[in-house]
Amino acid sequence: MKKIFQTILFSVGIVTAALAQNTAENDYYRIITLPVPENMLLEVGGITTLPNGDIALATRRGDIWVVSNPSLAGTAQPYYKKFASGLHEILGLAYRNGAFYCAQRGELTKLIDKNGDGKADVYETIATLPISGHYHEYSYGPKFLPDGSMIVTGNVAFGDEEWWRGESRVPWRGWAIRITEDGKIEPYATGMRSPCGIGMIDGEFWYGDNQGDWMGSGFIAQVNKGDFMGHPAGLRWTGEPNSPLKLTAEQLYAKINPRRDKDANGYYIKPENIENERGTYLFELKKDIPELKTPAVWLPHGVLGISTSEILKDETNGAFGPFAGQLLVGDQGKSNISRVFIEKVNGEYQGASFMFREGFQSGILRMTWGQDGSLYLGETNRGWGSAGTTTAGLERLVWTGKMPFEMKAVRATPDGFEIEFTKPINKTTAADFKNYQIRSFIYKYHSVYGSPTVGEKFLNVKGLKLSADGLKVRLLVEGLRDHFIHEIKADGVKDRDGKGLLHSTAFYTLNNIPAGDKLTDYTPRPANLPVTGTATKAEKLTTPDDRTAKAPAKKVVPTYDEIKPLLQKHTCTACHQTEKRQVGPAFKDIAKRNYSDDKIQGLIYKPNPKNWPDYATEMPPMPQVPKADALKIAAWINSLK
Repeated sequence: MKKIFQTILFSVGIVTAALAQNTAENDYYRIITLPVPENMLLEVGGITTLPNGDIALATRRGDIWVVSNPSLAGTAQPYYKKFASGLHEILGLAYRNGAFYCAQRGELTKLIDKNGDGKADVYETIATLPISGHYHEYSYGPKFLPDGSMIVTGNVAFGDEEWWRGESRVPWRGWAIRITEDGKIEPYATGMRSPCGIGMIDGEFWYGDNQGDWMGSGFIAQVNKGDFMGHPAGLRWTGEPNSPLKLTAEQLYAKINPRRDKDANGYYIKPENIENERGTYLFELKKDIPELKTPAVWLPHGVLGISTSEILKDETNGAFGPFAGQLLVGDQGKSNISRVFIEKVNGEYQGASFMFREGFQSGILRMTWGQDGSLYLGETNRGWGSAGTTTAGLERLVWTGKMPFEMKAVRATPDGFEIEFTKPINKTTAADFKNYQIRSFIYKYHSVYGSPTVGEKFLNVKGLKLSADGLKVRLLVEGLRDHFIHEIKADGVKDRDGKGLLHSTAFYTLNNIPAGDKLTDYTPRPANLPVTGTATKAEKLTTPDDRTAKAPAKKVVPTYDEIKPLLQKHTCTACHQTEKRQVGPAFKDIAKRNYSDDKIQGLIYKPNPKNWPDYATEMPPMPQVPKADALKIAAWINSLK
């Protein structure tokens, strides 16, 4: 029976691919949900494409499956065949020279089918990965370097009394390590907290982390040997003879206070954000600690994502649309994909991040390209929570062939930014200064879990110039700031057919202002036109209209169906369910506290972890939620009493 089960074509019934809800995004990039055999909980931790076009999946429950006909060609259903089982929490999968490679929790494993029957005959331990047994010590990878060696990354654990503080209890937790085919382990880089986001881009290793202690927000960065990415836990092992960097935690703490303070009873005090404290910025600390690597591109928390995952380059040569060469970044918590345009200025990567596609059924952990240029996504939410509606799954993203009107790229210039569009613009709307708003901000570098946006300023667009072909607008911007994130909104710009941008906001991480020719022969800003936002203090990552929104005069309590899009949009469902405890308390339990709507809205912007002391993961500040949306959510929560 076991053999039959492993080789049989699973009966999935007459199931057609489920399409995502009909959103504007769906007109251009369609989500197809692949049918899964009955009673099969997929929980994908790794995914890769095989030379024959099949898709291989590794699951968190320790199985590897090979899926034939994943594109649902013709009327045939996908065929799931189990290749291997009995592994432990697989969170990465690669295929090379006829063998699978996967990072289990405690080892890097190679699997080979020697007799060609489609099942693994050899389970070879390439290298043992040290673990202490802490639940958070996940291992991710591998990713192959050009020389055939592999990169595997490892999560930190967390403290006992200091349960909020990441710890590296065994080598090399909080590190990326390089492993050769013969099992040699070489520490590569450290400063990582939860490095699920990994990618190999043009032969270079990239990594992404998400908000947490010492991590203000999600980001991606290219990593070289000897880099320090910011989280201090892994510095415990830099005294080892083979460590590529010698920076110690003591040297770091001499520059920035780790806030390991105790109360009158001798218990550690959990660090929390000090609202009126300016704090330290990563790029400032880099002046004293050259090993510190700042993000290439920030992914603002709660806006573009909350749990960074797979980093993948569009190498489809246009089969996936107009963004060839750009990066796609999955997000497990927000169940979405961001798009990143990268450029190099003064030898350092930087660029712009954009929302790309939302609405997936579960948290995106891994992605791979199909041979037809479509994108396959492996999904899971167990233990982590996600904004999707299901526990796990396998989905496919297909370009419909229609051209979306998007900011294709945003490039830094010596005195501003150049926006390139995917379609020719309506020049009247593109020449209207009221259709642009630019604001810069950054995050604190501190031992607190996450960071609010700080140092925010609205910037003056002093002039603009349209290209002759109608595909570019160059903006002359006053007050550019090195290393700050620059939020660029182009809400009112339309294409020649009168359609607005599918996504009208870009977040450019300006690590370096380039040299070159400054803008000339431009249209100056009208003298009587105020700079948007200067009349209102810029404290939150919202538009001025959002911040001044008032609650409706007559209170109308929304239904769940009405509030659900807001809960998903603002990632509330990544941590909360209506009736059941998840990462955070159930909405019904919040309703029992008898908070007013205004109180709940205030707690969304500035949570108080002391209100829920028995929850390990504290809620980060969510100042980007518009006040009107926050009050609607609050009214719905209070209706659950």
